[in-house]
Amino acid sequence: MMNNHHNHVGNHHSKTRSDVTHVYSDEEAPLNKKLPKELLLRIFSFLDVVTLCRCAQVSRYWNLLALDGSNWQRVDLFSFQRDVEGPVVENIAKRCGGFLKSLSLRGCQSITDAALTTFAQQCRNIEKLSLTECKKITDITSESLGRYCFKLMYLDLSSCALITNNSLKSLSDGCPNLEYLNISWCSRLNNDGVEALAKGCKKLTSFLCKGCLQISDGGIAHLAENCPDLKTINLHSCSQVTDEAVHSLSDHCHDLQFLCVSQCSQLTDASLVALGQGCRDLRTLEVAACSQFTDHGFQALAKQNSNSLQKMDLEDCVLITDATLGHLALHCPKLTTLTLSHCELITDEGIRHLGGSPCATEHLQVLELDNCPLITDASLDHLMGCQGLERIELYDCQLITRAGIRKLRMHLPNIRVHAYFAPVTPPASVGGGRQRYCRCCIIL
Repeated sequence: MMNNHHNHVGNHHSKTRSDVTHVYSDEEAPLNKKLPKELLLRIFSFLDVVTLCRCAQVSRYWNLLALDGSNWQRVDLFSFQRDVEGPVVENIAKRCGGFLKSLSLRGCQSITDAALTTFAQQCRNIEKLSLTECKKITDITSESLGRYCFKLMYLDLSSCALITNNSLKSLSDGCPNLEYLNISWCSRLNNDGVEALAKGCKKLTSFLCKGCLQISDGGIAHLAENCPDLKTINLHSCSQVTDEAVHSLSDHCHDLQFLCVSQCSQLTDASLVALGQGCRDLRTLEVAACSQFTDHGFQALAKQNSNSLQKMDLEDCVLITDATLGHLALHCPKLTTLTLSHCELITDEGIRHLGGSPCATEHLQVLELDNCPLITDASLDHLMGCQGLERIELYDCQLITRAGIRKLRMHLPNIRVHAYFAPVTPPASVGGGRQRYCRCCIIL
């Protein structure tokens, strides 16, 4: 059946299958006689791609209705068929034309610039386009989008490794309404491209460039200065980024709500101080493996963002102690998710501060404590009043016991607990060789 669907999507001249026998002719079918075409089209507009293709096989009349361009305003071929090739996209473009507003080709690795050039020419009202992992596309596609797709607001080019700074220049020249851009893992891009983008796409609210190792402080500074409405920035693994980039965001992007600088190991407490001063609406902060951050930085941040912070990932912030949890407990009452994995200086005292705080008793839903070796069952006792707690991670917390978890579950029966436990007596290895210690995973 999927092959038949593929044919209907790909060929806008598709006809009814010859092996289907109809009880009624199109004119005699009661449904077609009683409902006007406009109403049938309205009904079809609620159907997904697969269902529309099935309807197109019922009769010639339904074929015309189902494949009418007005029903194809939003198309996601990823959930339909992943080995889509260029002619399919070209025929969709010709059939949908100006109706199409959203198209996802994520994972369609056979798609080339030629197909997307035809698409851009035919579908000039496109607003949302996902090309993630379309690995064959080059700057030619971006040039076509810049030339024909003035209304484009959302573009995902992540893992399109062939694109260069010229793509960002083309988007800057022709897509002034762009609000969301994902260029993660596009390793050829650098600060020059970001500077060109920022000059023409001043409406950007979301910019994601994970793994773009050549993007550093200069590019982020241009972005911050030209795009003050930015709300989401993801700089994961942009290892050249320093405190200077965060200062630029703090100075210009006061509405910033999401910031990921995980794996940006050059950052220091100065970045946290700057965020506290300039980004008072920050709701999600991901700083995993920012190993220079200390209690001082998080104290400054928590005091300034007392009513906004909701999710924090502090994994591998190895210098923080119970003092950071005390600051968060005192100043951040809306925390829902907190990751402290591999924060090896955290003890039961820090969890006591957290467990007795307004954030824990009213909002905290997820707490991750993997590889916190000083945590004991006493920490679980401190969390028993957290009625909203849905999940706790305790992998390799070797001082946590099964008894402690059972006690916690008596108070929080719906909580999911993920933990490892070593067997009391290590099993003998097969064949009399060296003994190996194994750990058993439990999910409660």
